[in-house]
Amino acid sequence: MKSTRKWIAAIMAVLMLVLMAACGNGGNAANENKAGYRTLEEIKAAGTINIGVFSDKNPFGYVDENGEYQGYDVYFARRLAEDLGVKVNFISTEAANRIEYLKTGKVDVILANFTVTPARAEEVDFALPYMNVALGVVSPEGRVITTLEDWDENDEMIVISGTTAETYLTENYPNIKLQKYDTYANAKNALENGNAAAWANDNTEVIAFAKQNTGYTVGIPSLGSQDTIAPAVSQGNTTVLDWLNEEIKALGEENFFHKDYEETLVDTYGLDYEDELVVEGGETASASKEPVVKAPARSSESELDIMVED
Repeated sequence: MKSTRKWIAAIMAVLMLVLMAACGNGGNAANENKAGYRTLEEIKAAGTINIGVFSDKNPFGYVDENGEYQGYDVYFARRLAEDLGVKVNFISTEAANRIEYLKTGKVDVILANFTVTPARAEEVDFALPYMNVALGVVSPEGRVITTLEDWDENDEMIVISGTTAETYLTENYPNIKLQKYDTYANAKNALENGNAAAWANDNTEVIAFAKQNTGYTVGIPSLGSQDTIAPAVSQGNTTVLDWLNEEIKALGEENFFHKDYEETLVDTYGLDYEDELVVEGGETASASKEPVVKAPARSSESELDIMVED
């Protein structure tokens, strides 16, 4: 009987040691993977790269009538996957969850019209830029908003949650009441339904909206600073970041981003916008020659031109 008890005790002791070792290994594994991202080699080994893009922001990222992702960012994403030798898995994202998707490892790269800001750079790592952007404001032609300095306190401004427009207006125009939406589709519907006086967003987006929808004018085509759009990766994911930077430089040598523009954006903006919006090879204009967006006299078609001041 005593012998049996000794054997049971011995077996229990061994089991405890095994469990402790397993827990220890699990803890080490968790520590190794706690960054929450996949390295470049892990992506290659998996054979698929997960790229976050918009699904409702035409012409930058959207789903067409055949259920296929299209747009400027999507065109770029497909080339990244091709050059990396893997398949691309598009993950539909909204502006407010771009950082979250990177932090949780849901995506490897964000290519969703992501404007580079100091605050965002504290949470994610940005690669070299591939587009210039500023903020703009679109409003109905019957009551065009051309300045925010004399804003009617009874009016409201539409913004997308998590965008630079929301941040800029909150910090610089706290008197303006904001109507916040999670998707571009809902923001557009709100403007079309007359729920607010105007919509503030990237100037590329509001100019596209005014061109595609009669009855609207971009009365403020440039608001705040001139910024850039760039791919983003999880903070600390240097292998993917370094590869992206080298890839963007290499693509610049073949004028890839101008080709991307001509394939996806020219129908919306025309050729006059191309050199002002496109950043080729990650090289932006110098501070003294940054593109400045100006509003010319309104034409009968309410179209805008983007001009560069030296």
